[in-house]
Amino acid sequence: MERVKTGIHGLDEMLSGGFLPETANLVEGAPGTGKTTLGMQFIYNGATQFDQPGLILTFEEFPRQYYRDALSFGWDFKALEAQNKLRVVMTSPEVTKLDLQRVNGQVERMAAEIGAQRILIDSLSHFERMTTDPIELRGLVFEFINALKRLNFTCVLTRENPALLGEPGDVEDSGLAFVVDSYILLRYVEIESAVHKALLVLKLRGSNHDKEIREFTIGPDGMEVKTRFEDQEGIFTGTPRRRMRDAFAQAFPGANK
Repeated sequence: MERVKTGIHGLDEMLSGGFLPETANLVEGAPGTGKTTLGMQFIYNGATQFDQPGLILTFEEFPRQYYRDALSFGWDFKALEAQNKLRVVMTSPEVTKLDLQRVNGQVERMAAEIGAQRILIDSLSHFERMTTDPIELRGLVFEFINALKRLNFTCVLTRENPALLGEPGDVEDSGLAFVVDSYILLRYVEIESAVHKALLVLKLRGSNHDKEIREFTIGPDGMEVKTRFEDQEGIFTGTPRRRMRDAFAQAFPGANK
């Protein structure tokens, strides 16, 4: 099946090759976990590796912040804009919602101008200021996502989760998981007094996917997804612990001989 590759080491493997075309893909996590980095890397790799120009619509940062953050990974967003492979636009949910309802609105014109196939929305959390009703919020986001799909975008949408280390009941409290096609959760994990970062693909509609919890890092070249947490369980509960069999083997190294 055709895939839209993220180009992120280890993530495409978890996604069985990448996102499905023209889908909405939610990336959720606490502040600083790497949601925006994942989205920027998806856009940058699309423009530079796969000949798929992209748009970034930000509801919270000025474009110059993205230029600066991207350069820290060696990604020259200004050069991509000059080559008509990227557009970075600061707007608001209210303005973008109305724009997508128009024929030949700004987003549609920019997409046509550069042939954009990918889009990053950073972040969906700002839709929550439009309504306090979770059912109405779900309807607003559903309408917004469908408008992006009508323009043939493959979308990465970020959303902030206030939970830092896995408080119970913090995963998906708004029903948004039901209106997106894939759902990736990023989480801080404390193991033996050190903080690690974990990634889990909770959902990938229409496709199989890796269901393991994997560690990831953010280095000079961006995000890299590594191996699963081999000897830990309870990673996303906030209280990770050694697996019983591993703890037993460590306590009684000769028991199974």
